[in-house]
Amino acid sequence: MFPPVVADGIAYASAMALLACGITLIYMCTRTFNFAHASMATWGLFIVYTGVELYGGSPYYYFPFAFLFGGLLGAICYIWINGPLLRRRASEVTLMMSTLGYELILLSALQMYSDYLTLKFKLYPGLITLGTYDFRIFGIKAITVVSFVSAVGILTALHLFLVRTKFGIAIRATVENPPLANIIGINSEKVYITSWILGGGLASLGGAMISLVLTGSPVMGWTIIVTMFAASILGGLYSIYGGTLGGYLVGLAEYVGMSILAALVGPWILTYRPVVPLIIMCVALLVFPRGLAGIPWGSLLKLGRIFKGIRNKGSEGRGRVAKT
Repeated sequence: MFPPVVADGIAYASAMALLACGITLIYMCTRTFNFAHASMATWGLFIVYTGVELYGGSPYYYFPFAFLFGGLLGAICYIWINGPLLRRRASEVTLMMSTLGYELILLSALQMYSDYLTLKFKLYPGLITLGTYDFRIFGIKAITVVSFVSAVGILTALHLFLVRTKFGIAIRATVENPPLANIIGINSEKVYITSWILGGGLASLGGAMISLVLTGSPVMGWTIIVTMFAASILGGLYSIYGGTLGGYLVGLAEYVGMSILAALVGPWILTYRPVVPLIIMCVALLVFPRGLAGIPWGSLLKLGRIFKGIRNKGSEGRGRVAKT
């Protein structure tokens, strides 16, 4: 079975993949870096925590509610903040700063809700350890299996949605050329609000999952915001597949890599854990400026097959020489 640090690392990376995918989806459709992703993720944690503490049951029962609540937060942001700015053709900097203001509102609401839980129900949401409610599947933590299956399943569902449905094709057309999409009758408003609902839902679902690996708090989102943005940028801001892959690469390198380094050189190295995603992002972008999605994977695979064919021919030639 997986060592505990690897199992937790897979769960952490799967949650990070969902978070990065949400950031990428919103940016693809509305050109907006969503800083409110941090508190949207934390609200997912608090939805699950509230359900478990007040109503009982497994944390997994409340994952769908976390997704729905995140979608609601995303819809609110688009309807009252991002949408009006987009219609006025605001710059990308203005759009980004508007989400920072929304983030501060959500963060303040989290602090007030945390105090309410403490005063009303005598709970202590300053340090949340939902991992104690987890169980095991074939000797592996359930969150490892659930998070990985959820990440792969959601990415597959998004792929089928974007490729096989009329509305998914409309989203792709809007991303590629918004003016032309409007001319041919595609309702861009529906595309934009859908992207915010899905992005917000993925943020809260990722936050709910990551809460079974990390110790949660009202500011949990700000402890992982660097990682989620680094994963999205590394993947390429115009590909949900690249964002998902970036989430896994950055998440595993940060969680598992730093744990291995801590065992080798000492726990003091864990202080520098937030630097890991930034280093990975910078090095990767120096080699591939468009991120992982910009790598010509098809050409690389074709080149690999050519080299393999040359090597096989060389082996056959050496074999004939040896026989003679």
